[in-house]
Amino acid sequence: MFPLQFVLHFLSAAVRRIKIFARSLTMSENLKNHQVQEEPQSTAQDPVPIDPVLPATPISYPIKTLEELESRSYFESFHYPFNTASVSLETGHGGLPNRPRILVCHDMKGGYVDNKWVQGGDNPDAYVIWHWYLMDVFVYFSHNLVTLPPPCWTNAAHRHGVQVLGTFIAEWEEGQLTCNKLLSTQDSAQMYAECLAELAVALGFDGWLINMEVKLKLEQIPHMLEFVRHLTETMHSKVPGSLVIWYDSVTIDGNLSWQDQLNNYNKPFFDLCDGIFVNYTWQESYPRLSAAVAGDRKYDVYMGIDVFGRNTYGGGQWKASVALDVLKKDEVSAAIFAPGWVYETKQPPNFETAQNRWWSLVENSWGVLQRYPKSLPFHSNFDQGHGYHYSVDGNQISEAPWCNISCQSFQPFLEFHGDGSVSPIDVSVKLKEASFSRGGNITFKGTLKGNADFTTRLFEAELPLGNLPIYFTYSVKSKGSSLVGLSLEFSSEKNEKNTVLLASHGDASHTMSQFISRFSKVIMPRQVTKLESSPGWVILESSILMEGYTLKGIRALCYRPLSMTSGSDDRSAEFYAVLGHITIETEKHSSFLPPSSSWLVEGQDIKWTSKSQGSKTVSLKISWKWRDGNSPYFSYIVYVQKITKMEGTGPDRVASEGARKYLGVAQVRSFYVSDHVVPPSVVSLKFVIQVCGVDGACQKLDESPSFTLEC
Repeated sequence: MFPLQFVLHFLSAAVRRIKIFARSLTMSENLKNHQVQEEPQSTAQDPVPIDPVLPATPISYPIKTLEELESRSYFESFHYPFNTASVSLETGHGGLPNRPRILVCHDMKGGYVDNKWVQGGDNPDAYVIWHWYLMDVFVYFSHNLVTLPPPCWTNAAHRHGVQVLGTFIAEWEEGQLTCNKLLSTQDSAQMYAECLAELAVALGFDGWLINMEVKLKLEQIPHMLEFVRHLTETMHSKVPGSLVIWYDSVTIDGNLSWQDQLNNYNKPFFDLCDGIFVNYTWQESYPRLSAAVAGDRKYDVYMGIDVFGRNTYGGGQWKASVALDVLKKDEVSAAIFAPGWVYETKQPPNFETAQNRWWSLVENSWGVLQRYPKSLPFHSNFDQGHGYHYSVDGNQISEAPWCNISCQSFQPFLEFHGDGSVSPIDVSVKLKEASFSRGGNITFKGTLKGNADFTTRLFEAELPLGNLPIYFTYSVKSKGSSLVGLSLEFSSEKNEKNTVLLASHGDASHTMSQFISRFSKVIMPRQVTKLESSPGWVILESSILMEGYTLKGIRALCYRPLSMTSGSDDRSAEFYAVLGHITIETEKHSSFLPPSSSWLVEGQDIKWTSKSQGSKTVSLKISWKWRDGNSPYFSYIVYVQKITKMEGTGPDRVASEGARKYLGVAQVRSFYVSDHVVPPSVVSLKFVIQVCGVDGACQKLDESPSFTLEC
């Protein structure tokens, strides 16, 4: 007779494999229905380009074989330069904090869906994450051998202080063959580890999740240990603070046996890397037992929680916080697997609400893990990385739907009120409302009766202030007498609290009398600008000096001005306002945007194709670089302007210039234009590269670098 524990473990493992197989079939079916939107460079089932060397719309894709990994052929791909992350972790990040952490493992429909389009896609309802302040590590997962995170995820995560890992996985019979080659010798194990480290460094992400879901021979175990050790040491030497995390699967005796805890069967792998992702079918006592085995490394134990709820402790789904509460109590870390469950299963009433509700369970259990702003300049336009239009400085430049997570700016800490309480003002990101910058905003809509006001959290900060003033700029679009100010919360080294109101425009004396009793200081805006080019938007600028204090929080204050006639209150109760952006700087308008003469712009890989009735299409790669070497980090907006045939006669002939048309955004210094239609009347195309700084300031188009292509 077999021991009962063995039988239960065997059955649990068998059920798990069946469910994984069933889900893989579902993934395949979903991928069949995914429409590829570009030329025949890859299929929906296979994200790898047909010929990666040939110019094509840039995509992210995995490496599928050890032969590809060893050959370094990825670096010869046309797509490689576009896939490098442009946003680094903040200087002085210094690795993970010494506390329980949350790792989030993203697994959706086989990976590389909307987010594979490096320059952005056209699905405004694409999946995104905006609760970065509730996590420490983000893993991009798929069932390919080497899963390389698309740069959009790395850019967004790094911007919020979150580390990003790729995945190396071996599974099924193919994985067995992979391991036979990977672990044939100590040298082979080291060589492939170095190949993985090289990819992480080149593409700008922070390490690897190692998932070996195959049975190994006993003679392969020493080489497996060497692979883990060498990968970890190589990553640490090349990227300080980087991570290599082992998944709880194969054991030290070579068996594929998920332990659901840290114990002597998987600890030898744990001892050689930065942590273990424990399988998600653990029991209530396992976190405590794992913490005891880990000793002073208990925070490096990440207990798995499958949000789909497949045999996971607590049931996952809307009960995921049951497991989180246990892990918090036992002081180990959590690994949340597939939070895209909310999106994939279309949880009601809509994705935005369901996602906010689900992550509120995480916050209620664990609290806020990341805080920002932590340094200056700080800029947020509340863009989630998808939308239905695109704006620059209050002017809408495109009405086309889009998605590009690289465009995501710092995300607000919006509170979710799911306890049945009624809030007078609904606070949310409305993708179809007006945007001041890109596609983001925060919309405040509801009722404020009489002299009532309403306050809500925007950011939880950790920003030490020096002996110089800091400057706040924010944009608002509102109806009637609706006003939005910023409530700033400060704390001194002696834990003295101060709350300062940066008021909106209006009568200063009435504003002072309305709020002076509630705030340490009320500051009226230094300047109020109403944009003529985009009616309705008002830009407010204020400054404050709080030497020796730390900015701890930013809240929005919705209010109406006091009635100037004593005792009268005939104002409408309706409140409506849109907050377009917030920028905080140490100097007023401090952005450095190099003049166009600082840039060298050129066209490469130009391909013309003739069409009917004299028209043609052109595809090309536009590249630009700073003449004086490496420039600071910028993002770029790309436009095209069509120059038509000369009009008039003799010396008075002039070319007719069409309006500049928005093409897309770039995070690297290249942009690929695919099959752009050129009518027969066009004699040249002028491509304009608008340079934008980290503070949100964008160069004037007439002063931006450009490249002209003769037709």
